[in-house]
Amino acid sequence: MRSGRRQTGRALVQPLVVAAVGLLALTACGSTTVDDIRVGPGKGWPQAFHDSRNSGASPVTGSRNLALNWTRPLGGPIAEPVTIGPDGQIFVTTRTPSCNIFSFQMETGRKRFCNAMGPSAIAGGTAVDGATNVYVGDDGAVITYNALGQPRWRTPVAGVPVSVQFTGDGKVLSVTQSGQVDVLSRQTGDREVSTYQLLGEPDFLKTPGLNRPPDDQGLDDCATGGPQCPVANVSAMDEKTGRFYATVWQPGDGIADLVALTYDGKEIRRDWSAAMLTDGSGTSPTLSPDGSTLYVGDNANHLMAVDTSDGHTKWVQDLGFSARGAVSVMDGVLVPAGDGGHLMAIRDKGDSTEIVWERKDLELRGRPVQTAGGTGYTVAPMGDNLTLVTFDTRSGATVRSNDLPGAEGSTTGTSVGAEGEVVVSTRIGELFVFKPEK
Repeated sequence: MRSGRRQTGRALVQPLVVAAVGLLALTACGSTTVDDIRVGPGKGWPQAFHDSRNSGASPVTGSRNLALNWTRPLGGPIAEPVTIGPDGQIFVTTRTPSCNIFSFQMETGRKRFCNAMGPSAIAGGTAVDGATNVYVGDDGAVITYNALGQPRWRTPVAGVPVSVQFTGDGKVLSVTQSGQVDVLSRQTGDREVSTYQLLGEPDFLKTPGLNRPPDDQGLDDCATGGPQCPVANVSAMDEKTGRFYATVWQPGDGIADLVALTYDGKEIRRDWSAAMLTDGSGTSPTLSPDGSTLYVGDNANHLMAVDTSDGHTKWVQDLGFSARGAVSVMDGVLVPAGDGGHLMAIRDKGDSTEIVWERKDLELRGRPVQTAGGTGYTVAPMGDNLTLVTFDTRSGATVRSNDLPGAEGSTTGTSVGAEGEVVVSTRIGELFVFKPEK
């Protein structure tokens, strides 16, 4: 259902002293004059899985000789991957009594800012543009801050935006767990096209007493792609064509859909839909570099390659575990993610697959990533500890292991900075930052 009128940054922060309002007005204008949000090679980790394709891979040549630089507890849990701006500024959402989004400096770990948001911001998506403005999914809104943590605008939506991406023309694509899709101006937060509802528009003639559901409805099911969360994952966007892909579980259906939509600057339209995700999906779709193939997993241990022209399945690979997060894709090598699985590499051969190598001795505790130079990073348990493992993506061989001191459980993501820094976030709420040794 469509949300109400957009609130401005000034309305959001009232009451403020006159000087603060003036500063905010200047910041809102001055920090959004840069329209180029393309990150280019070596410019941080600006979206949940690095780019709009959800590639889970960085063009930075990864270091094979990392050293722990600093660690920091947040005081609250972490549910989503850390994003990194082009200058190395780190952004992470959490849930604490006073702050829901934190920002830190890469080099020192010094806190840049922490801001209060709604409690569901911990599950919201984040994205950082080329001017280090961060866009965050909040309870019933998309909100944006500049690099200093000053609010720029807030646009109401129905639900919590679990997917925040950039379009090819520099807009913000927001998709909530309840299925509302919006394309917003980065400068003002205004809707660029009419809102699109993935679950369909409500019929108020048949149900005149229909109320808007709570913004956090079904959010707890999103981590695993369960049936109470209609849209659980980060959409994959083809910036060249405007085509983007979402996983959608319609209420009452026995199987979830993979849906292709197109944003053409004038409207959002549905191109095709394929019922193929058995037991739902906790895996964000990943788009191949040429845009012809989409990789997605279901909750029945299957990884699938889908032809983006019409949605037909090219091949199915049984992983033996349910993938989570996104599939890292680089140089034709696919590395799935998912707690409880093991590290492995798969090659797409068009209409079939080839397992390049497997490391059944390395259990996954998060989301592996790849970098240029044939280097990858994953977190695995070793004894009672969690360890960051640097591996060769061509052979799977371990290159180096670094302990995560005191880390427990699992991780929400591994992100790579512009200078080859590696940032690991744990679900219990700690950051571990490694830097390349010379």
